[in-house]
Amino acid sequence: MTKSSKVRIQEDQMKILAELRKNSSERIDMIAKNCGFSKQKVSKNINQMEKNHLIWGYTIVDDVQKQNLQKFILLLKRTDEKFDSNTLDNISRHLFKEVYTPIGVIIESSHRIHGDYDWVVIFLAPNLIEAKKFSEILFDKFPGIAKDVNLMQIIFTNRANYILNPDQTKLREFL
Repeated sequence: MTKSSKVRIQEDQMKILAELRKNSSERIDMIAKNCGFSKQKVSKNINQMEKNHLIWGYTIVDDVQKQNLQKFILLLKRTDEKFDSNTLDNISRHLFKEVYTPIGVIIESSHRIHGDYDWVVIFLAPNLIEAKKFSEILFDKFPGIAKDVNLMQIIFTNRANYILNPDQTKLREFL
């Protein structure tokens, strides 16, 4: 395969990804039309991107407030301690799900980051009390893992997963 065809495939996949970001449940024929491709080309590219894990999955953007949930960010500053194999497995595979599920916490995303903190967890909880319990559970469940934890509440989401909040007028309440 020539270099130019590899570049062309990547460019085509980026066009398809842009359409999927707008609406991941859009019909293949509409994605094809918006990209100027055939349905077969779009399907083949999507399947290839899934196979190569360029696409991990598909999701929705939901209004957590209408579900009586609140969104939080938890920042963790790691200690310099080495972790044993079991702790690493628990952290990397989220095997401690049995700890946070009973208190109504849903982990939306989890990221290793570079900066003043080392890890960020974005999660949903019924209220601030349960969010604080979750941060305390992490601190207790993995002693020696964190030397600083910072819990913040997200009060308004303007954009999530590339999608603008349809209720932009609510933003005025927070400005």
